Amino acid sequence: MTQPTHSTQALSEHNHNNCVSQALLTAEQLCINRGVLLTPARHKVLELIWASHKAVKAYELLDQLKPLQKAAKPATIYRALDFLIEQGLIHRVESLNAFVGCHCSGSQHEQLLLICKHCEEVEERSAKEVMSALAQETTQAGFTVHSKAIEIHGICKKCQNLSSD
Repeated sequence: MTQPTHSTQALSEHNHNNCVSQALLTAEQLCINRGVLLTPARHKVLELIWASHKAVKAYELLDQLKPLQKAAKPATIYRALDFLIEQGLIHRVESLNAFVGCHCSGSQHEQLLLICKHCEEVEERSAKEVMSALAQETTQAGFTVHSKAIEIHGICKKCQNLSSD
């Protein structure tokens, strides 16, 4: 069950409630298939991350979770985040020290994240040609890659269109 990578245009036109429902359904099914437990706390953290396409910080998640689970502590959030990353359900946006839902959680993949400086939305792209070129470079260098993610900050098409109006 993979979800399509969203283009900037699709982000502005898609039904976000459907997007969230599909992400949660995919996560539930993947966890069942893998024999891992998507606890209520993990599920809620994932749901909070998917509340928008913006990257969210751990302490923002804690602030949102505390009214729902009084006993929630930073460790609650960090354990949930570690699990969700391990299962490929979310990505860590290193440059923002934040997290975003993964659109392709059903498959192993490398990631190119486009981060808008205006609206702060994060778009995940597969960028196969870019990743292939990077693989060639690292192979030629004799470098063993453990993980590969590229983060690019700029202004998305939607925000560019708004500023030109």
